[in-house]
Amino acid sequence: MRRVRYERQGGPEALFTEEAPVPEPGPGELLVKVEAVGVTLPVVRKVRESAEPVPLGGEIAGEVVRTGEGVTGFAAGDRVTGLVFGHGYADYALLHTAMASPVPDGASAVDAVALVRSGLVARGALEAARPAAGETALITAAASGVGHLAVRLAKLRGAARVVGAVSDPAKADFVRGAGADDVVRYDAPDWGEPADYCLDGVGGELLGPAVAALAPHGRLVAYSSGGGTLSAYDLLVGAKSVTGFQMGLVARGRPELYEEWRRDLWRLFHSGELRPAVHARFDLTDAAAAHAAIESRVNTGKVVLTP
Repeated sequence: MRRVRYERQGGPEALFTEEAPVPEPGPGELLVKVEAVGVTLPVVRKVRESAEPVPLGGEIAGEVVRTGEGVTGFAAGDRVTGLVFGHGYADYALLHTAMASPVPDGASAVDAVALVRSGLVARGALEAARPAAGETALITAAASGVGHLAVRLAKLRGAARVVGAVSDPAKADFVRGAGADDVVRYDAPDWGEPADYCLDGVGGELLGPAVAALAPHGRLVAYSSGGGTLSAYDLLVGAKSVTGFQMGLVARGRPELYEEWRRDLWRLFHSGELRPAVHARFDLTDAAAAHAAIESRVNTGKVVLTP
């Protein structure tokens, strides 16, 4: 089978395709013939930042080929999606049942990788913000795979106004199409009316301006891998709060909540209320171009690899 990996830190040019044996599923694992891979910013950052090369994992969708010892609830022929921590940029991948969920009829593998993981992060970050109907929401990285779903979900949860923050004004129409009432650029001196809560998918140097854009008692939920630092005084003077959100902790610690959110995403998908946008599909062997699209911030919606 084909597999994409890297051996040194770098950008997209560090990726290469190699031949590798098809892995054997261990206890609790599914061997999945991969049909789609969702490319995410955290995985892209690993190539540049990891001290040692790590497998390119992430969200996959495809068909179960074989099951490992002790597997129940899944069988060969099932269509599944989930998060893999081993090699996911490959023709075949190992998916643990704890991270797997079925793909319903009427949805494609591309739909699954564009909706489920990104949608769960958006939903979880929104829940962490404790939104109330009639509030103003600020969504950074609003054109990203997670961000555009967060815009729509905030609207569905009753936000009176949703503001999307982006790096490029060319993304404004896309973000408005997702449901945003207004769009601001990161480098704008004023982000307009203060927001009651912010879902921040950027971090780093943008964390300070995002907190500054909050109204008194505003809440920011940081779900990005970009980090960032704040002065405690900036929180104190406005009685503002910052909360971190990490989807993996929910998946491992509260599987019943993870499943409830997943079912709700598919309900909204089938009702037509939530449809993920796919920016582009790249062949597995063109993974470098997919990473370049993420790094250059040109994507509006999800970037997907299709083996």
